[in-house]
Amino acid sequence: MIKGINMVLFITSIFALVGVYAIKYQSETIASDMHALQRTVNQQQGRLSLLKADWAFLTQPAHIEPLVVRYSEALGLETVSAEQFGSIADLPMRPEIVDDAALTALFEALDAGIDPIGDKLAELLEQ
Repeated sequence: MIKGINMVLFITSIFALVGVYAIKYQSETIASDMHALQRTVNQQQGRLSLLKADWAFLTQPAHIEPLVVRYSEALGLETVSAEQFGSIADLPMRPEIVDDAALTALFEALDAGIDPIGDKLAELLEQ
C-alpha cells in the first residue's frame, strides 16, 4: 500500500516537475519576445526623434528663405502686401434697421399652410 502511494506521489511529482519546466521556458520565451519588442520600440522612438529634428531644421525660416529666393521666379511667388487683404473702409456698414419683411411674409405663409420653400424645391426637382 505504501509502495503504491509512493509510486503515485513519485509520478505526480514528475508531472509537476515537467509542468514547472514548461511554464519556465514559456515565460522565458515571452520575456525574450517582450525585450525584442521593447528594443524595436526604442529604435523607432530614436528614428522618430531624428525625423522631428530634421523637420524642425527644414521648417526654419533661415532654411526656407534661400529656397524661396531661388525658386520664386519659377513658382511665381510675390511678397504679400497688406493692401491685398483690403481695409476696414471696404467693409459694409451694418444696416440700422433690419428689413424683416421677407421673413415675416414667410412665417405668415407657413401659418396659413403654404410652404413656399417646399414649393420652390418641388419646382426645381420637376425641371
